[in-house]
Amino acid sequence: MKRSAYLLATLIVLFAASVSHAQEAHDFRKMMDTTQYGRNKAVGKYAELRGIKMYYEVYGKGEPLLIIHGNGGSINNFLFQIPYFAKKYQVILADSRAQGKTIDHADSLSYEMITDDLNALLDHLKIKNANVIGWSDGGIEGLLLAMRHPDKVKKLAVTGANLRPDTTAVDPYVQKMVLQENIQGADSLKKMKNPPTESKNQLKLMHLLSYEPNIKNETLKKITCPVLVIGGDHDVITTRHTLEIFENIPKAYLWILPNSGHSTPIFYKDMFNQVVGDFLAKPYRSIEKTARFN
Repeated sequence: MKRSAYLLATLIVLFAASVSHAQEAHDFRKMMDTTQYGRNKAVGKYAELRGIKMYYEVYGKGEPLLIIHGNGGSINNFLFQIPYFAKKYQVILADSRAQGKTIDHADSLSYEMITDDLNALLDHLKIKNANVIGWSDGGIEGLLLAMRHPDKVKKLAVTGANLRPDTTAVDPYVQKMVLQENIQGADSLKKMKNPPTESKNQLKLMHLLSYEPNIKNETLKKITCPVLVIGGDHDVITTRHTLEIFENIPKAYLWILPNSGHSTPIFYKDMFNQVVGDFLAKPYRSIEKTARFN
């Protein structure tokens, strides 16, 4: 299962690293190993909710901002976003179910479960609604949060999110690789007499990538909050699929970053923070009819 663990980290954090980003990728790995975020004893807490102990950290003061990591990720994936947004917002981050420091002994895992966990965390913190940023699987959960708990989401920015796991949404090479890793991981687990919780969680996460989500376009149309839909032009998620998400959300903006893969919050951190920050700060405007000339 060690190979699967490495693949998960690579897919979510550094898969998009081209040769031109090689040094940045190396530096980011080192920073994740040393950053206080995700292991900050001064602010780190656990919330017992929905049968799990969810680890979370809160930084800054102001309007609540929930930031959601991707599959196999953790709070520390947003080491470039936390200090930037904490200057203006109350930034809330959690290790999602079966990931990071959040303990989960359940046999199953779904995006809906993780989404409802995050909703319960906001209730635990007595937060009525929040702005939300989600990356990769975190983007999926952000979309689901806006659909399942619409009162909780004020504005939503998602990058690298998908509605389905097939090749209409995911790059064919990546989709095939994930399926193969899922099969190999399942075979390895069967050979273990008493597989550790970590191995079970890794397989659950790989299963998510392989067979979920399954979100219909019709349900996207029910999202009432403004949404900024983001993707790299060479993302793991195809550009046409990112466009599909944008076109089915009533109040949405679209931002495709050129010369970019999946890791927009890392390799384009300054631009990402500024554009998302502007989106959160400014009122949403409908651009129709003659306004399209502006």
